[in-house]
Amino acid sequence: MQVFHNKSKVILTCNKRLSPYLVEEVKALGYEIVRDFPTGVELNITLTECIKLNLNLRCASQILYCLNSFKANNPEELYRELVDMPWEDLIDFSGYFSVTSNVDNPTITTPLFTNLKVKDAIVDRIKDKKGMRPNSGSDANKTVVHLYWKDDEAAIFLDTSGETLAKHGYRKIPGKAPMLEALAAGVVMSTNWDQKSPFINPMCGSGTLAIEAALLATNRRPGLFRMNYGFMHIIGYDEEVFFAERRILKDQVIKNVDLQIVATDLSEDAVDVSRKNAKTAGVDTLITFEVCDFADTQVPEGGKGVVVFNPEYGERLGVHSQLELTYKRIGDFLKKDCKGYSGYIFTGNPDLAKKIGLKASRKVEFYNGKLDCRMLEYELYDGTRRAEEERPKPKEHNPEN
Repeated sequence: MQVFHNKSKVILTCNKRLSPYLVEEVKALGYEIVRDFPTGVELNITLTECIKLNLNLRCASQILYCLNSFKANNPEELYRELVDMPWEDLIDFSGYFSVTSNVDNPTITTPLFTNLKVKDAIVDRIKDKKGMRPNSGSDANKTVVHLYWKDDEAAIFLDTSGETLAKHGYRKIPGKAPMLEALAAGVVMSTNWDQKSPFINPMCGSGTLAIEAALLATNRRPGLFRMNYGFMHIIGYDEEVFFAERRILKDQVIKNVDLQIVATDLSEDAVDVSRKNAKTAGVDTLITFEVCDFADTQVPEGGKGVVVFNPEYGERLGVHSQLELTYKRIGDFLKKDCKGYSGYIFTGNPDLAKKIGLKASRKVEFYNGKLDCRMLEYELYDGTRRAEEERPKPKEHNPEN
């Protein structure tokens, strides 16, 4: 199975509602999309081409290369199909692999049983052909095999990513209630920020939004922060392809940029964490960090930039009334100190959002984990409304397309 050179169906997964931004990324890299859906994108490419995608994509979670599709009504039929596949050409008998799955079949009550069946088929096949069996377990840091099984339709994939791509590798200290890096990248991409004007991030937490903004503006890709992927542990892998792609990443970084990115937080610990994460990402010199109340954030005058908030949503009991005041103060700050900017508030609490006191010009749907969230956009006019209406509007995204 010359998987590195043979084209096949490849599924790029992402968190629900991130697919519009993943589509933008994939098209910008020059790939032709077969179809897109709320949680991903389908391509027809080789496994070698998956290497470039793994290193470049900001909004993806996994990149799955399809090995085979077949009918299976029960675990026994699944096993028979899988044990006939030439796993000895993919996984070294002295190696290690893990199994993940997405299963919706009436004969299955727990996916762990399905994973065990897949593992048994692979181990039995390799032991029969090579006389030795590879080790297996739950760690996703070597070869990863993924099963999709719905009713009687099954497909088996190589997960070329291994550990999720949604974590970009620079955030060694997560901080309190952090936003996942892939989501933060999508949130920044959903604004009308031109990657040149000021980017202001009060209540910055662990700094993920400000850091992702700096990474976008300087064209720093996630592959710069990671040296282990699932594709590296498949027989036939050519490490020179990986290092060639990584050299391209380094060469395309925009080094001399004139950026104003401001990140503030009332917590000294949060700002300290943000600085350390930004340093790991190589963008600490591009971001001005400050410990202060969000209302004291210094917003550069005359800039047509963006101000992005990700305040608490009030999920914990006893904090809702306090947060109502916070959201009202955020609205006052946007109206008073951010004229001429575009204001954005990412929240999972529509009731609190009403306390902002501004009418949103646009609402973009996201999920933060399983929480239904909105990115609310506010046009903060400076001067006449007519002049502001002449500003270019960002493209609308329908996440269900």
